Amino acid sequence: MHLPNPVDEMMEAISVALARGLHLDAAISCRRALMFARNTNDFASMARICLPMLEAQRGIRLAALETKTIITAGDSTDIPTDPKSCCYLFAPNFVGVDARRFRAAANDAGIGAFVLTREPTTSKGRWPIVGVADRVVRVQVNPPEEHHPTTEWFAGAAEALGDQAIIDAKKASDPDDPKQWIVDDFLDRLDACPEHEKFIKALADACQRAINAPPTARKRRRGIIDDPYSF
Repeated sequence: MHLPNPVDEMMEAISVALARGLHLDAAISCRRALMFARNTNDFASMARICLPMLEAQRGIRLAALETKTIITAGDSTDIPTDPKSCCYLFAPNFVGVDARRFRAAANDAGIGAFVLTREPTTSKGRWPIVGVADRVVRVQVNPPEEHHPTTEWFAGAAEALGDQAIIDAKKASDPDDPKQWIVDDFLDRLDACPEHEKFIKALADACQRAINAPPTARKRRRGIIDDPYSF
């Protein structure tokens, strides 16, 4: 008896969610489907899942930016008790892991928050932007005028962070590394920039290259993870 492919069933549910404009539901389901496919080494399905994931995350990003609202949080009293689907900039004394937890909690509550974290201003007057996943991604950007972020600045900072995540993922591998490991190098950074379209496309490309790659018995190792609690 032919058993249904669980990924196909997940994809059907994702398509329904996207058709209804439920971008957050679709994004969460895409993430679950992506990890399910990775656990079964189904890289073809992973590549296929990336397209609706990109669409879902784009919807979350655009909806937040269209509010023209950025909530800057430097301590717990700055975080609204009834969060909205807008942009959130976590600033010192918060660190990247705090923003990741907030986004996860907001998502669990059905809120599509678009979240960034900035670290203290550097000696050259720049703002380090950090995203935390299994690996930490950092990039320095010019601060907004008068240190008052606009949604245009926010979108640009998020784009720079995702661009850096692509660079970091590609630099993590050696030329003879198995293709599967390169997929994992991208997955390690997905939560750092989940709304970044080019990153999701790069993940899809890595999945495509891993299709039919020979299995490996080598143990995957990478360098020391940056401390997400550090500044």
